[in-house]
Amino acid sequence: MTRTAHSGARRIDFDGLAIEFDEQVLEPRPWTAAQSRWAAELLETLPDGPVLELCSGAGHIGLAAVAGNDRRLVCVDADPVAATYARQNAEAAGMGDRVEQRLGRLDAALAPAERFPLVIADPPWVRSSQVTRHPEDPPFAIDGGDDGLDVARRCWQVIDRHLEVQGQALLQLGDVGQVEALAQTGGGRLRCVETRQYAGGVVARLAKTAQR
Repeated sequence: MTRTAHSGARRIDFDGLAIEFDEQVLEPRPWTAAQSRWAAELLETLPDGPVLELCSGAGHIGLAAVAGNDRRLVCVDADPVAATYARQNAEAAGMGDRVEQRLGRLDAALAPAERFPLVIADPPWVRSSQVTRHPEDPPFAIDGGDDGLDVARRCWQVIDRHLEVQGQALLQLGDVGQVEALAQTGGGRLRCVETRQYAGGVVARLAKTAQR
């Protein structure tokens, strides 16, 4: 059955933005506004170019990151319902003309030559064995596999391929242990240079190692 957004939408205030979603989409967590603010701070000194958001959901984190500047935003998500809400939320915020929504798998939604000075990634990071502890959340939106890192690893690979050499990435995960495990197994030229812990999870700042 095709999943579509419906009339039972709810609306919340997310750092000054009116964000709509329904029970088919992961409800925006207020704490993740800190990730948006961190992204906005980084953009003040990063090179020109659009922002990429992976696993964008309703689009709230990326939208809040670019609301105070003139950057373009490219949102990628495999869920058509989430993509619909992200597009509607961009239009409601007056940013429809500079937000591009791409529906599809992370590794297929970008052209090989595309590069971004900032990548925001919000993959599901709940371990499969713990998904039932969150009955209010759509399972596919939070299930990150046995160790919670299945989708995060794909995000790491996409970031490694598409991040500008002098760019930065902000990756959301559940705990510091997941960050350490991913940093050890992610591969490529990425490294974690900073981790900030919040009430609901952690955000890791990633950068590329210098070329040899």
